[in-house]
Amino acid sequence: MIAKITLILKDFNDQLNKVNNVEQLEEIKQQFTGKSSPLNEILKMMKDADATTKQELGKAANEARAKIANKLNLKLDVFNREILNRKLLNDKIDVSKPGTDFSFGTKHPLNLVIEEISDIFTEIGYEMINGTEVELDLYNFQNLNLPLGHPARDMQDTFYINEETVMRTHCTNMTSRMLSKLAQEQSGETKNLAAISYGNVYRRDDDDATHSHQFMQIDGFAVGPKISFANLKWVLKYMCKRLFNDSVNIRLRPSYFPFTEPSVEVDVSCFKCNGAGCALCKQSGWIEILGSGMINQQVLELNGLDPEKITGLAFGIGIERIAMLKFGVTNIRAFYENNVKFLDQFKFYGE
Repeated sequence: MIAKITLILKDFNDQLNKVNNVEQLEEIKQQFTGKSSPLNEILKMMKDADATTKQELGKAANEARAKIANKLNLKLDVFNREILNRKLLNDKIDVSKPGTDFSFGTKHPLNLVIEEISDIFTEIGYEMINGTEVELDLYNFQNLNLPLGHPARDMQDTFYINEETVMRTHCTNMTSRMLSKLAQEQSGETKNLAAISYGNVYRRDDDDATHSHQFMQIDGFAVGPKISFANLKWVLKYMCKRLFNDSVNIRLRPSYFPFTEPSVEVDVSCFKCNGAGCALCKQSGWIEILGSGMINQQVLELNGLDPEKITGLAFGIGIERIAMLKFGVTNIRAFYENNVKFLDQFKFYGE
């Protein structure tokens, strides 16, 4: 039996020397260590041997099994190293080659302006709100001093869904909603409220380089017991200085809006030529920027507030208008055409 174990080891070594890959090694492993291996057959025959023989055979068989297992592992390590070396050779990286150009997204220029205005006003206590684009005629017109049949409704060129529902023509609809809500919440005590509403608005307009049937707007208002025109002027000047630069000034011109009285158009001194006159300001030194005014007493009453106890200021800004001025964009349609080359210009704005 001992001689037979020696022959088994010799046979194993002879076959192991002929193995060239992992698959062949696995076959040898099954042949010499599996359930039907020669060593297992010898161990099965030991049951009829005496105690001394069993001890000798058991020792010899276990030593042979250990030698076989050790040589199989060593051979497997050799094959694994060869596989790894071939893989490393094939997967070698040429660090001198140019890297992959990953394209990074950017915030849209209109969102950049919205975020900038949001930062300006939240810092001074205004609340940012976003409201419904499909609005009741009541909040879009009637509660803003534009009753049915009012001639100023024609200025808005409205998309009507039905007689009572419209696509909102301005974000001032949220001013009406917020004032109505404030009136319901008041219990004899007049509260202060300041908010900025923003989003898409819709008007039946012919699309060209400076006009669109859909555009974005920001409307702001503040109401309280002691809100004055001086507060409005300070807010407008503060906003323009933050939006453009600290050297700009503002000019107020009388105007008309149904929901404010008095109403003013706001011009900002040209931040490109410092008022000397250039193509941007059409040689005037001033750029029209927004409309504003003190909230009309009729609007306060229509929304359930007492104009004897509360006053308010309001203003409206066209987001595209500000973006075109800040970024030197001459065609409003560029904001909506999804031209990647155009959008990439704003990748590092504000950094």
